[in-house]
Amino acid sequence: MAESTPLFTRIFRAFRYRDFRIMWLGACVSTIGTFVQQFAQSWLVYDLTKDPFYLGLDLFLGQLPIMLFSLFGGVFADRLDRKKMLLASQYIQMVCAFTLSVLFATKSLHGHVWPILALSFFVGVGQSFGGPAYSALLPTLVEPQDLANAISMNSIQFNLARIIGPTLGGLAYTAFGATWCFALNGVSYIAVIISLLIIKVKFVAPTTRTSVMTSMKEGIKFIRDREGLTPLVVLAFCTTLFGFSLTGFLPVIVRTIFHRGPGTYELLLVFSGAGSICGALGVAAMERLKGQARLAVLCLFALGLATAGFAMSHWLPLSCLLIFLTGMSVMASASLLLSVVQLIVADSMRGRVMSVYNLAIRAGIPLGALLLGKLIPVLGITVAIAGFGLCLILVAAYFLIVMAKLPTFHRSA
Repeated sequence: MAESTPLFTRIFRAFRYRDFRIMWLGACVSTIGTFVQQFAQSWLVYDLTKDPFYLGLDLFLGQLPIMLFSLFGGVFADRLDRKKMLLASQYIQMVCAFTLSVLFATKSLHGHVWPILALSFFVGVGQSFGGPAYSALLPTLVEPQDLANAISMNSIQFNLARIIGPTLGGLAYTAFGATWCFALNGVSYIAVIISLLIIKVKFVAPTTRTSVMTSMKEGIKFIRDREGLTPLVVLAFCTTLFGFSLTGFLPVIVRTIFHRGPGTYELLLVFSGAGSICGALGVAAMERLKGQARLAVLCLFALGLATAGFAMSHWLPLSCLLIFLTGMSVMASASLLLSVVQLIVADSMRGRVMSVYNLAIRAGIPLGALLLGKLIPVLGITVAIAGFGLCLILVAAYFLIVMAKLPTFHRSA
């Protein structure tokens, strides 16, 4: 891209593509609904149990099916219609949202948390097949030179939803109760279903008689053989293991450190989402850089520092600033890593490779949440989260020092 290209045009260049615009809008509306529900669900789980372990368990059960079935989802994404796979995933998640809404409307839970946990698991089942299909579909909506920008724009819609969703969730929860939060999420899936029905998918699944297990092994072999790809997968796992659990435990921080209610929880989520948008915008504004992976690790180092600082802060304005920095760092790191991986993968292998990469990301989230949920009662919220920040610093230092010889760390993909 020419140096004279205006900054605004450079940042939003992926929106030149019709199908990407449609898909982006539908996904954004749906993700807003997801965060509306997540706001109410996290608050309710902690209110029902008064135990941070159940917050971690809820996150873990939501991600467990992705750990179990994501590799199969990747194989199917390379041999089936990706659009139909995504539609099936949306239908499953929509039914779960409406089911939870009905349970609350009819007061069928009776103070029990297990139906919420069970539905989180079924949502994860839908995502385990929809995730690889979406990851494989996204690069086909834009030209290769705009792929990194499209990934950043996709991160922006996700984090824009992180700001709008908790705000709407807080208003709906306060004014109407949890039932409407879950119902709004159910309705939001209609937007992404419509967008999927409108877009034209270029990928045509090849006819193959290869078994599912053989196809899965081919994907894993490709990752092993492709220079620099295995370290990127390991790095993605470590990033989510230690870097993605913070927001899931904000209800504990709000209650035990600041002694406040849902309004403060919503405020911190908004600052986190705003930081993530800034991080994604920064990546979107970049041309294809030399050493994207190395820059991602530097962002991870900054994430560790900000996380440790947030854990030790007892002053709300400082905490808002630090959680803004954590959001910015984690999203910049994740966007850079994902763009590197997508750019070095052939489309015929994309579903399988991205299923492994997504598995690494998704596995780290619930394992980190479960671990943090067990550590908080033992060590306290401050020490536990600061410890995760220190782990991020150590992981980043390892990759910067030991893995610095990898060509992927110095050249653009």
